[in-house]
Amino acid sequence: MALSKFEVPAPRNFYNLIKELCFGTKFERPICSNSQNNNTLPSDAFEITDKIISIFAKKPFSPNNPELIDLSPKLTNKVVENVLNKFRSWKLANFFFAWASVQRGYKHNIYTYNAMASILSRARRIPPLRVLAQDVVKSRCFMSPGALGFLIRCLGSVGLVEEANMLFDQVKREGLCVPNNYSYNCLLEAVCKSCSVDLVEMRLKEMQDCGWGYDKYTLTPLLQVYCNSGQFDKALSVFNEIIDHGWVDEHVFSILLVAFSKWGEVNKACELIERMDDCNIRLNEKTFCVLIHGFVKKSRVDKALQLFDKMKKSGFASDAAMYDVIIGGLCKNKQLEMALQLYSEMKGSSITPDFEILSKLITSCSDEGELTLLVKEIWEDRDVNTMTLLCNSIMRILVSNGSIDQAYNLLQAMIKGEPIADVGVEMLMIFKGTVSPNTSSFDIVINTLLKDGKLDLALSLFREMTQIGCMQNVFLYNNLIDGLCNSNRLEESYELLREMEESGFKPTHFTLNSMFCCLCRRQDVVGALNLVRKMRVQGHEPWVKHNTLLIKELCKHGKAMEAFRFLTDMVQEGFLPDIVCYSAAIGGLIDIKRVDLALELFRDICAHGCCPDVVAYNIIISGLCKAQRVAEAEDLFNEMITKGLIPSVATYNLLINGWCKSGNIDQAMLCLSRMLEKESGSPDVITYTTLIDGLCIAGRPDDAIMLWNEMEEKGCAPNRITFMALITGLCKCDRPGAALVHFRMMKEKGMKPDMFVFVALISAFLSELNPPLAFEVLKEMVDEGNFPDPLDKNYLVVRDAILKLSEDTRTARPVKILIKEGSIPTISLSDGGNEGRSRPTISSE
Repeated sequence: MALSKFEVPAPRNFYNLIKELCFGTKFERPICSNSQNNNTLPSDAFEITDKIISIFAKKPFSPNNPELIDLSPKLTNKVVENVLNKFRSWKLANFFFAWASVQRGYKHNIYTYNAMASILSRARRIPPLRVLAQDVVKSRCFMSPGALGFLIRCLGSVGLVEEANMLFDQVKREGLCVPNNYSYNCLLEAVCKSCSVDLVEMRLKEMQDCGWGYDKYTLTPLLQVYCNSGQFDKALSVFNEIIDHGWVDEHVFSILLVAFSKWGEVNKACELIERMDDCNIRLNEKTFCVLIHGFVKKSRVDKALQLFDKMKKSGFASDAAMYDVIIGGLCKNKQLEMALQLYSEMKGSSITPDFEILSKLITSCSDEGELTLLVKEIWEDRDVNTMTLLCNSIMRILVSNGSIDQAYNLLQAMIKGEPIADVGVEMLMIFKGTVSPNTSSFDIVINTLLKDGKLDLALSLFREMTQIGCMQNVFLYNNLIDGLCNSNRLEESYELLREMEESGFKPTHFTLNSMFCCLCRRQDVVGALNLVRKMRVQGHEPWVKHNTLLIKELCKHGKAMEAFRFLTDMVQEGFLPDIVCYSAAIGGLIDIKRVDLALELFRDICAHGCCPDVVAYNIIISGLCKAQRVAEAEDLFNEMITKGLIPSVATYNLLINGWCKSGNIDQAMLCLSRMLEKESGSPDVITYTTLIDGLCIAGRPDDAIMLWNEMEEKGCAPNRITFMALITGLCKCDRPGAALVHFRMMKEKGMKPDMFVFVALISAFLSELNPPLAFEVLKEMVDEGNFPDPLDKNYLVVRDAILKLSEDTRTARPVKILIKEGSIPTISLSDGGNEGRSRPTISSE
């Protein structure tokens, strides 16, 4: 029956490349260099060979051996090649090869080089093989196309693709060999291992240009490289070309089958296997195994089972490893019944299931009933260690299901050798008196208890380990110490650390850092430094996140000076804190008004080789601006630009705010201009809000409104703070009408003004002698429940405003109505003091 093609078109240019190649003659490739150098050895050469081997095998070897000196002039290429091929050790062969190369009157030829290359490639000794390839070119020895092909194959077999490619070009360029189709085929075979499609296609085109035809040995590496690189269409096109010429064999099928498996094309792989049957071509055992693994990996256990059955029918023996793969796939798919059938088949074939298989079966059980039945079935004829491992698997299942109490009781049953009444696990009856726990048993339960917050129970279980002679380990000590530290039981963790060291276990970086973290949380600077010194002696480093935690906690509680001293001590101990840690300390010093010390610490960062980042610069710039030292802040700003750091929007905002607060609005506007010129991001709502407020304070309301309009044009929407800054600023600049427009706009957007905005508008309208609008704003303030409390600083301002409104004929009546309704307090006159003047007061009566 003829083998049909796979209907997958390849790119047109690839078909043209194949068709343009001339058809070459089929030939068998030699597998060693001897076929190229098969002249019979002279009779005395055998005696020379044996003597040389005997001398080099003696220990100690001496190059001054008189017998060896006598044999040296008799060296020929044939003798050397024969000696090399008889050495069993590659080291001896390489030593002899090097010795022969320096003997007077002797020079290696390509066949001795190939003999040595063959030995090194079989031993997979890559460095000496790479050197040998370089020596071949340096020696300028001529070689046949077959000898070149053999050497290329040796290099390619150990992955020296670049060396093979380079050697091919060098011998061709220097005229040491004229490659033929065999040489090119060997090169294609080597290059295809690199998955470099371009290189393979280039060599194929070069082969065509030299007039050499192609055969199955040309197309097979081409198929391999397309498969390796995932070029599906091209691979199938080459495969169809191989079919057309009748060159298909087991190796070609295997290449495509493995590729199909990797690509997840399981159905196509199965179709290809059927075609192999039609051609009476069998899969080999290795390909069977690769495909079954691939099918299971792609979750096609059904096809893996079919192939497994075919493998057995083909006469290949099944081993535990193959059963492990398929049973694992079935368990993953929750096909426990079928997995158990395979398990029974294993036992029937006298194949002993290992722990991995049993563990997978146990883990796949969905309920306790299944687990009990399975345990009863697999329990017989198990050694003690396997039984313990199985119990550990059951404990892992219980733990993963959240049944920590059952896992704990199971461990207790193993410890005591008797079932526990409330364990709730039927198979414990099987375990009675037969299984002893190991360290992993305790590890499973103790670590789960710690995660569950049951620290004391975990500690109790840890003590039981020594009572039954079970070995404790570093990981258990670490986890328990970490649990104690997380629970702020530091004193107990020190006791456990002493016990750990007395037991011969060395604390790890995790052990000491768990304790260091607890000390940092406690803000125990002295204890933290003492532990840091212990770490240094033992070669460990404190974790940076814990240093930062301590610094932040100290600064949070106003202990920035302690944080500063801690950093200094850390540096003296040889541990350089990172920039985050330094930044936290600098911020803390600024908070307690120690700006100069903060600046000193900032300068120390560079001295210790730690480069400040933008965040660190922002913190110190903020501190200088708050201290009204804006010029120094700008110097730092320029410094960070010089160092190649790009200021953030926050950096510019800090400077702008600093200049505004110091009354230098022009410098603040200059900062805005610089900001727009740089690539540090567009000004944000904070930028504009700060400048609008600053312009109003500087008495430049028109500029403030222009900036407001510019802000909206650039798509930066004003927020509640921006509106309030502009409204109050315009009021201060005697522009209450414009302020009222923005006040209405603010309320239309659903933003609620603070009390001081109402007060600013009322005061501004009264200053403009516009009591009606002042009353309107007052009425809104009252209606919205914003009337100030008597202790509020705005209370007196509002009181005076109400008095003025009550005295004005246009607003007196509505004010009285508000008083009568109880919306605002009653106004009365009282003695104004020594000057005999009366002043208004407000009564709630």
